[in-house]
Amino acid sequence: MNKIYSPVLFLCVSAILILSSCIKEEPGIDLTKTGEFSIEFDSIVGEETFGLEPRQYTNAKGEVFSIRTLQYFISNIKLYTESGEEYVVPQEDSYFLVQAQDRSTRFTKVRVPEGDYTRVSFVLGVDSLRNTKPVEERPGVLSFDPSQGHEGGGMYWGWNSGYIFFKLEGTCDLISDDQQGDPTGNKQFKYHIGGFGGYSAPTINNIKEISLDLNQGGIAQVREGLRSNVHLFVDVMNVFNGQHTFSIPQHPNVMFSDFSVNIANNFPGMFTHDHTENFTRGENEL
Repeated sequence: MNKIYSPVLFLCVSAILILSSCIKEEPGIDLTKTGEFSIEFDSIVGEETFGLEPRQYTNAKGEVFSIRTLQYFISNIKLYTESGEEYVVPQEDSYFLVQAQDRSTRFTKVRVPEGDYTRVSFVLGVDSLRNTKPVEERPGVLSFDPSQGHEGGGMYWGWNSGYIFFKLEGTCDLISDDQQGDPTGNKQFKYHIGGFGGYSAPTINNIKEISLDLNQGGIAQVREGLRSNVHLFVDVMNVFNGQHTFSIPQHPNVMFSDFSVNIANNFPGMFTHDHTENFTRGENEL
């Protein structure tokens, strides 16, 4: 007996087949293949491009200042797919020192498995575990050898046995010449922010994890033999104008003090995702 098929049924089946063929599954993390991945930390100051002294800027308090030094540690990079899969960059490969005076340091370059990543997170600072490891287990930019990463151990407090996570130095003519300002008369401000929670007793903890959604500016599509670069803007003005706005002459020197917590709480607001460059073959294409 011959079967007669309804034209409506035929059309429905055809439509389902066509739709099924058009739906592309989001690629998960492929551990068998790796590509290059980088986060680019591009400094700005409010609405202006970044520049060291003598260039001047004005904060929300109307205070004019110049920047002499800006550097900070980035560590513990993680990537996430839309479905929630997580890839943690091996810790030994995940410590970087971004230095404003050396633009080549603005990229944190690692190798990660192929995949489409919709979110990235990292730590501004150095985690407590690495702060407490033996000196010989702190290579690269964490080393105390100037040839390894930073001049003269300039990002470490010898007296406090901990890393300076974020260092910002400059000048502001409103700073007084007394002990509450800069007794040298050079009108200098210094913000050296650190503190990982303490060795054996609780202390200040200024480690900040930053998490950024990449969907609006473009997800990171990592592919073997190619490079994906997540371009961030880092707004230094947010140090002064963030959720804890403060006056430079009132707080010209902040190091291991309670006020450092206020500055550290401004750090997450410094970072915004601008765009992502995928399928590039080198930094000359970025």
